[in-house]
Amino acid sequence: MHDLASAAVEAALNAGARYADARVMEMRTESMAARNGAVESLERAERAGIGVRALIGSSWGFFAVPDVTPAAARRAGEEAAKVARASTLVPGRDLELAPVEPAQGSWASEVLEDPWSVTVAEKGDLLESVTRAMLDHGADVAEASHDIWDTRKWLASSEGHRIDQHIVECGAAMSATAVGEAETQRRSYPGIRGQYGTRGWELVRELDLPGNAPRIAEEARQLLTADACPALDATDLILGSEQMALQIHESVGHAVELDRILGWEAAFAGTSWLDLRQLGSLRFGSELMNITADATLPGALGSFGYDDEGTPAHPVDIVRQGLWVGALSGRDSAAQAGMPSGAAVRADGYNRIPMVRMTNVGLLPGEQSLDEMIAATDDGIFMDTNRSWSIDDKRLNFQFGCEIGWEIRGGRRGRLLRNPTYTGIGPRFWGSLDMLGNRSEWTFWGTPNCGKGQPMQVGHTGHPSVPCRFRGIRVGVRG
Repeated sequence: MHDLASAAVEAALNAGARYADARVMEMRTESMAARNGAVESLERAERAGIGVRALIGSSWGFFAVPDVTPAAARRAGEEAAKVARASTLVPGRDLELAPVEPAQGSWASEVLEDPWSVTVAEKGDLLESVTRAMLDHGADVAEASHDIWDTRKWLASSEGHRIDQHIVECGAAMSATAVGEAETQRRSYPGIRGQYGTRGWELVRELDLPGNAPRIAEEARQLLTADACPALDATDLILGSEQMALQIHESVGHAVELDRILGWEAAFAGTSWLDLRQLGSLRFGSELMNITADATLPGALGSFGYDDEGTPAHPVDIVRQGLWVGALSGRDSAAQAGMPSGAAVRADGYNRIPMVRMTNVGLLPGEQSLDEMIAATDDGIFMDTNRSWSIDDKRLNFQFGCEIGWEIRGGRRGRLLRNPTYTGIGPRFWGSLDMLGNRSEWTFWGTPNCGKGQPMQVGHTGHPSVPCRFRGIRVGVRG
């Protein structure tokens, strides 16, 4: 496979490229879903191909073929160079690449239990049984699913990169929906998207879907008669770690993608409110806020050994003690901004050009526990598990809804609240952070459906997070 990638690179150089890289990829996937006690779908797919990038002057060219033969590799390299040359008709300065030492190596995610060794029957039995349990405990609609991604890729570049990786990812999700006279309520576990990581089937077993199925069904039913979340202009807000993962993803992760900051990318999530001239001086949040992008975290969904440009994975400080200090970047965007590459360039398949994507963008833990936050709160609301999200195209103003909430009075969790929402403006919201969960509550949440680009690419991202408390937050916004 390395020889195929090298042949594609050589063809691109012979066609006039001053830099080229090629990825040969083999991908195998499995997705199963059950509803109300029966498996409704099982999809398995395999695909393979070669994708080539070529750089001429100011422009990238990209071409991909679903064929892993020497002739196809050479054709892909030649066509990528043609596309790059045609793109130079739009004038611009030569595109530079941040320097990276050419790497040669292999990397594989740790798998304790190969998900392909678990029979389809066992997987189906699991999903069917947990949906039946949810029905037995009050759900009107019960759903469960699992997903497996198995990716092998080989990278070669004109600078001497020669890298192969094997990444196995999997996870599962379930939800219970209760139907009332005027509305429906849903509870999800482990979160709205489930939980996924660069791990084997051991992750699914650790989730203990059977042990949590009765609880979430009962909570969905209880929410039908719970009091509505009150509308308050300012209150103490505690967010669970799963909701914090979404908060980080939307209001930090997308905002610090360097291609958005530079104005190169606006699809799906807009650009960014951040200005590179303020890097190192802009206050993003309180001093408790420390955000890193770290693809080296074992088992997290955004982990890998090398990005799709061959840059070794390494932690990057994004926010340090509340100050904005870094960005998610690749070699071209980093060179434009005068910083080292952040090793954050990936593609979701051989037929998509690599672009800046979140790795494991997460909040470093603090000292308090969730119980201590509740005990320290005289009057507030605790919310968890995302239900809806809305954020402007600068990643600044937002409103999020959660599946469940609880009133906090006198340091104790009180009545259940339905349809809780909160709203804020990024730096003001993060500036109100005053309590942070500890390392024992640090969870590497996985988001397997982050959309970006045109044509769209679906990215797998990780978001380490903990419960947090924010002061003076507006809640209960309707409409």
